Amino acid sequence: MINEQIRDKEVRVIGTDGEQLGIMSSKEALKLAEEAELDLVKIAPTAKPPVCKIINYSKYKYELARKEKEARKKQKTVDVKEIRFSPNIDKNDLNTKINQARKFLSKGDKVKVNLRFRGRELAHVDSSKHILEEFAEALEDCATIDKPAKFEGRSMIMILSGK
Repeated sequence: MINEQIRDKEVRVIGTDGEQLGIMSSKEALKLAEEAELDLVKIAPTAKPPVCKIINYSKYKYELARKEKEARKKQKTVDVKEIRFSPNIDKNDLNTKINQARKFLSKGDKVKVNLRFRGRELAHVDSSKHILEEFAEALEDCATIDKPAKFEGRSMIMILSGK
């Protein structure tokens, strides 16, 4: 809220240099801001009494946008890469999938390992859990298990993240 939008009876006012001008009515604070040819901006609306500052509003808005943009730039997005295979996977194919997962983990991504069951394979779910355990064991040096192997629908899912 700026200038006339501030409807509080009393506000704590902070001057242009950051010094506290004390608690006064919003009309007096607005008059002070107009004398300095600046805006009265409500900074902390939840405080008792609300805190207002005498500043150039457009410059304030620009600074906030710049800080927000800088914060977004420093954020690291974590992708979740998925690796799928079936219960009748061969050792060499499993090693290829392990190497692929190792690449994903080294880049800082999480890996979702999906063991899909189709048709009659659903009858042997309990005997296929060792495949996911073997997968996690092979990546023990560079990964930790975020979510252990869990059966969901027609697949068993496990999530790994880098150490």
